[in-house]
Amino acid sequence: MSRDTRAEISLIRIRENMLNIRKSLPDSVKLMAVVKANGYGHGDIESAAAAEQAGADYLAVAYLEEALRLRDAGMKLPILVLTPIPPELTQLALELDLTLTVTSAKWFSEMRVFKPYASAGKLRVHVKMDTGLGRIGIRTKDEWDELVPWLSARDVEVDGFYTHFATAGQADTGYLEQQAARFARMKEWGRSSGLAIRHYHCAGSAAALRFPHLAMDMVRIGAAMYGFYPEGLACSVKLEPALSLHSRLIQVKKLAKGEYLGYNNSYRAEEDEWIGTVPIGYADGWSQRMQGTDVLIEGQRTPIVGKICMDQLMIKLPGPCAEGTPVTLIGFQGEQRITFAELAAHIGSVAQEVSTSLGVRVARTYIDIEEARTRWDKQTWPNEINQAVI
Repeated sequence: MSRDTRAEISLIRIRENMLNIRKSLPDSVKLMAVVKANGYGHGDIESAAAAEQAGADYLAVAYLEEALRLRDAGMKLPILVLTPIPPELTQLALELDLTLTVTSAKWFSEMRVFKPYASAGKLRVHVKMDTGLGRIGIRTKDEWDELVPWLSARDVEVDGFYTHFATAGQADTGYLEQQAARFARMKEWGRSSGLAIRHYHCAGSAAALRFPHLAMDMVRIGAAMYGFYPEGLACSVKLEPALSLHSRLIQVKKLAKGEYLGYNNSYRAEEDEWIGTVPIGYADGWSQRMQGTDVLIEGQRTPIVGKICMDQLMIKLPGPCAEGTPVTLIGFQGEQRITFAELAAHIGSVAQEVSTSLGVRVARTYIDIEEARTRWDKQTWPNEINQAVI
């Protein structure tokens, strides 16, 4: 590893988070593990394997390319692609045994032009309903009625019918209740259509943990699998973040009072100060919005100063430090801790944005992979994980 910046990830913690979620739900509820965006920055193949070891029934990704990676790694679980794919790629999806999201009759009519799946078995789909997020999905009864004939074809299997909540992570539940009521009405459309719909699901992580009555027969667990939960809301399920982020000082210098550092002279020393440079920048996902947040060094909090650069950032040191001194950007150092929640609050976002922003130059180190290899079922352990960084 040529760089000092690395994300340390616990696969066992991901598995334990999923097991704790599993215990909080009725046995009849299936778990769909969401591993899109490179497993929320934790590694898609590794996270999928950990989720499978915890009893996940399905996987979910955003795009076809993400599903292809999982299949190439040997993952056998059903995979739902959450974003509609280009119609011309349906044959590839069938060959990969994927489940596709459908949001309109227009997609079906365009897809049929390519005459896919003549000998590849049934096309398995989940229909996405828009109950108020306003992103993708069927909104009206007319749209649904237009889609039903396409779904009724003998070579189509309607495996699921789902929606997504806009405000499940907020204290005010009024809008969520409106969406849930809309979905209940839409479910009746499905039940009265004559289609054999297997699964109805509406709950992501926050909804599944806060409102068990909305679990239906499947929940989609993304953020909570990695230990994330909306800040300020009570959660009875034990969740622990699975990722920490670390680096080292690559240079230390003393800045005289009144001297500047950073692009645009963005910081001026108020006194004689020790400054350390850390090899992580906005190209690695540590955006300039992180300016003013703290890092940990020698067990103490110390601020990032000046504009964050593409490849490096500068911190105000508590005193002279040796080059090579460890720096923690997320996680524990001694009794101090930098949390995803505080970083997300600083940038006005959520923990998932912080973790998924970590770029490809940040090495992922799986700190308990040997223990996982020893304890887990080898029959479902993807070969690619044997090459993971230890």
